[in-house]
Amino acid sequence: MILVDTALKKREAEGRPIRVGMIGSGYIGRGIARQLLTPPLGMRLVAIAGRRAGDLLAEGGHADVCHVRTVGELEDAIAGDRPAAAEDGELLCQADNIDVLLECTGHVERGARLTLKAIEHGKHVVLVNAELDATVGPILKVRAEKAGVVLSNTDGDEPGVAMNLFRFVETIGYHPVMAGNIKGFYDCRRNPDTQAEFARKAGQNPRMITSFADGTKLSMETTILANATGLQVGKRGMFGPRCAHVKEVIDHFRPEDLLQQGLVEFVLGAEPGSGAFVVGYNDEPAKQEYMRYFKMGDGPLYVFYRPFHLTHLEAGLTVARAALFHDAAVTPLGPPVCDVLAMAKRDLAEGETLDGIGGFTCYGTIENAERSLADDCLPMGLAEGCRLRRPVKQDEPVRYRDVILPSGRLCDRLREEQNAHFACVRAEVPPPGRQ
Repeated sequence: MILVDTALKKREAEGRPIRVGMIGSGYIGRGIARQLLTPPLGMRLVAIAGRRAGDLLAEGGHADVCHVRTVGELEDAIAGDRPAAAEDGELLCQADNIDVLLECTGHVERGARLTLKAIEHGKHVVLVNAELDATVGPILKVRAEKAGVVLSNTDGDEPGVAMNLFRFVETIGYHPVMAGNIKGFYDCRRNPDTQAEFARKAGQNPRMITSFADGTKLSMETTILANATGLQVGKRGMFGPRCAHVKEVIDHFRPEDLLQQGLVEFVLGAEPGSGAFVVGYNDEPAKQEYMRYFKMGDGPLYVFYRPFHLTHLEAGLTVARAALFHDAAVTPLGPPVCDVLAMAKRDLAEGETLDGIGGFTCYGTIENAERSLADDCLPMGLAEGCRLRRPVKQDEPVRYRDVILPSGRLCDRLREEQNAHFACVRAEVPPPGRQ
């Protein structure tokens, strides 16, 4: 953080602010736009794409919004220091005078197309899109590395908060053996009808709120964290112990087990009620003495946590880290470590079409990637639009052989490329979902 703020002040003094484009004008996109339109030192939000792009710029105090329809018009607007609004997000991916793209659509297929286009045009990409990252993040990282750009999930969301803690714990000489989320509520039966009133009061989409309540977003966020750290799950869906305070998580696991295999996890109903945590291990007696003095406990397990996550305020930090230091807040290490399975929310009948994330038919559950592939499981991020060939019982995973995939989707091709690239697909299994 100290490096970032100093470097941003230098860019501001030099008159060379980082030029940021953002695609997506939903709830989080709106918050990020208001933050970046302040604007922070050393950074400018120069363009937004989305249905409400013009409104977001106007809300941020810009009366001279330039509505653009071509790449040339967009580049001219940026060169003239006029904030630009576009309906077509691909314009922002192609404009030469945008340095970093914030991808905030929350859609897997559209997000994949935009991310690849931005990478092809040499842009760093910050994903505020857990759905995309959890589904095909590892292969997008491969594409980004080949292009020499950064692909990162964002500071401020739980994976970013946990990853910053993870790096801190490693740096101070403690061994991270667990990392995850502090979760207040979890009920996999929730759907857009049960969450409609809460969503109305919060000013959000009922499907988005459902994805929080039914555990799908939790599984996607912990999958992103697993892929960035190498930590796995101890069982499908994680253990999720209920705790009065996050510090109590170490009462539910044995140090020797965590040393054998570190875990991504969550605690349920724990104070401080939000944020993320990392458990570090150190059994050196002298260090344990100091940790007792600083009220960190007797050890050898120590809980480090942050009691909040502020995605809209911190996304700009990820932009700066990518542009100034070529550093990702949280990005896949290599092969997928975990995956998010599509699980039947109720008994599903042959011929039904799955309605995807935050819907009535499925919820997402984290599983180790090796097991997911061995069991031929359909990723939750690819579930929308799939038609069932046969019935699936409640709480059973939907498998590729159970569905017909929608035709022509880029996200399916990327998933196959990811499997092939990391040599995860069994040779005897035919391409998934094909007739």
